[in-house]
Amino acid sequence: MARRAFAIIAGALVALLTLGPVVAVSLRAGGVGGFAPGDWGAIRFTLMQGVISAGLSVLFAIPVARALARRRFVGRGALVALLGAPFILPVIVAVLGLIAVFGNNGIFNGFLRALGLPSMTIYGLHGVIIAHVFFNLPLATRMLLQGWLAIPSERFRLSAGLGLRPWAAFKVLEWPMLLRVAPGAFAVIFVICLSSFAVALTLGGGPKATTVELAIYQTMRFDFDLARAASLSLVQLVLAVVAGVAALALARGDGFGSGLDRVVTRFDTGRIGLALDTVWIMLAALFLLTPLALVAWNGLTGLPMLSASVWQSAGHSMSVALGSTLLCILWALPLASRRGELIGLLGIALSPLVLGTGLFLILRPYINPLSVALPVTALINALVSLPFALRILRPEAEAIRQDHARLSAALGLTPWAWVRFVYLPRLRRPLGFAAGLTAALSMGDLGVIALFADPDRATLPLHVYQLMGRYQMEAAQGAALLLLMLSLGLFWLFDRGGRVNA
Repeated sequence: MARRAFAIIAGALVALLTLGPVVAVSLRAGGVGGFAPGDWGAIRFTLMQGVISAGLSVLFAIPVARALARRRFVGRGALVALLGAPFILPVIVAVLGLIAVFGNNGIFNGFLRALGLPSMTIYGLHGVIIAHVFFNLPLATRMLLQGWLAIPSERFRLSAGLGLRPWAAFKVLEWPMLLRVAPGAFAVIFVICLSSFAVALTLGGGPKATTVELAIYQTMRFDFDLARAASLSLVQLVLAVVAGVAALALARGDGFGSGLDRVVTRFDTGRIGLALDTVWIMLAALFLLTPLALVAWNGLTGLPMLSASVWQSAGHSMSVALGSTLLCILWALPLASRRGELIGLLGIALSPLVLGTGLFLILRPYINPLSVALPVTALINALVSLPFALRILRPEAEAIRQDHARLSAALGLTPWAWVRFVYLPRLRRPLGFAAGLTAALSMGDLGVIALFADPDRATLPLHVYQLMGRYQMEAAQGAALLLLMLSLGLFWLFDRGGRVNA
């Protein structure tokens, strides 16, 4: 009963904080408006690129996650952490890295020209898809990797004792896990691609490659048509909710029960498997780490040029990241269920631009929004990160309740004792991953803060954009490298803390 009460309170608060700003924008606009002819094209493009991007991200993540689950090698932990870097990288910084690799003068086109092949352009639909796979492949890999690590080692020992061939063992042990985890990962990535803004703005290549989020920005930035912006935001919300409901309906199958927490030993790792796993790990590392290496190399020359204001902005970003992480985890723990995950999708389904404008309209009669820029940014970042945290926590949380709830009730454990001795210790690994992901995403966010902040309250991503706007590119690259190191550092600290002695 106590858990249900906390879940109801958390769900009501999330719904209020996400739907309230949309209502405020609609009331200010006098209701929702109609669509322009180009809006229907934006909706079609958004759906197409979202389905393709999410599908490719999950499809490529399956062999990569399986390879990482089956192999132990020196530097594996560092590689897993680095493979998560693209998702937590600030979008514009990552786009610059992708252009350095796949742009007209990039490494990949130079290789094609050396072979006498025609060069490719990164702008347009395929450029948007490449960028989305770059950002979301690490997220899908980590989600699926958590699923593989949750299979008790006793199941693999039993399959080896029964003499099951590798394909039969995959069908019995791993395929049910994929049916349980992959649809949710697809839904979360699809919703991320629905709200794509900076990627479409920089790589879309024109009106034919406009997403709904970019159409909302253009509507508010150039026309200030709040009614039309509210309509597009509601369309985005409906699409995200439909994706969430479909994922929950497709995610069939129970967990594998509890084991003895032994180290997993795999028996399906022959020479052919070793070769395939090595190829997949190397291809994923090459695709994901090359743009990061170029960003780091270009930023080294700018590090000595960092001013005191950059470090002040870095402190603001750290405080926002830690605050949003605390809020997100406090919401995610009671909402880690099927219904709770559907409620959590509201945070990313709605346009952050609309949420920010709505909060501005709500706060303006009572307080200067500039004075609460950092707390508001932390709040929005927590809401946006909540779907990721719930997708990571829910499978493990449901398995814990299924395996231990009756025994805990029979022993008469109080709600606090249940949380302290059963729930949190067994949820430690995914909880650390969720906290690290939330902190890193908040560090690199550039959205609401651009609407609220003044120069004294700028975060580090906003400061990078300001340096780029003043054409101080070396300083901007140095600040971007600092932002990357802080984001990766927070992610590593939380994720490592969850995995130690888990």
